[in-house]
Formats: sequence, C-alpha cells, structure tokens
Amino acid sequence: MAKQHRSQYKHDRNQENRENRPHAKLSYARIPVQKACFVMDAIRGKDVNTALAILQYNPRYASSVIFKLLSSAAANAEFKGINRNSLYIAECFANNGPIMKRIQPRAQGRAYRIEKRMSHLTIVLDEKGE
Repeated sequence: MAKQHRSQYKHDRNQENRENRPHAKLSYARIPVQKACFVMDAIRGKDVNTALAILQYNPRYASSVIFKLLSSAAANAEFKGINRNSLYIAECFANNGPIMKRIQPRAQGRAYRIEKRMSHLTIVLDEKGE
C-alpha cells in the first residue's frame, strides 16, 4: 500500500477531528477574558431561547457581543436542519487573545503601561437528548 502525502494525511486527520455540532467562534473580541467569562457562566448549560433572553437584559457590554455570537450559532444549527427549540449550550468558553500595549503619561515624566486585552469566544450547541 502506498503512503499518503503528508498534506493528505493531515486533511484526513482534520476531517476526523472536526467539530460536528453547530458552533460559532469570534476571534479578537475587544473584551478581557475575565469579563467575558462572567457572562458565559450565566448561560452555560441553558437552552438557546433562555440564554438569549438572559443576554438581552444583562447590562454588561460582553453580553451584547455574546448575544450576536449565540444568534449566529443558532442560525448555523438551523442551516444544518436542527430545530432551534431543541438546542442547548453544550460548551462556551473564552480564551486569551493578543494584548495591545499602550502608554499612559504620568507625573514627573513617568509612563504607565495600559494593557488592552482581547479574547477568542467560542459557543458550541447540541441537541437535547429526549
């Protein structure tokens, strides 16, 4: 049997490990991970309609960004032919992204560093087993 080329081998391996559940990912969101996690902890494990209601009335800035991300994941599920009412949030997490470093002038010629943090947000949905 002839060996596969390494690019074909990688392609086959990636096909096996690909996420089959409906999901959505937002990279480089201008939200610190800690602030995004406060909102994501509130919706983890809930069904999609309840989570959207929670996000709509949550006063945090991160909730508006996560609301759009969850709506996108639900739309992806509907595109795959899954009923929206049977979906729940299986996984949601935020990973660290790059940090923009800025300088704030201070007294007596000093400079303080300001770190503007980014995060990568991911939401994975799944069907309820009824």
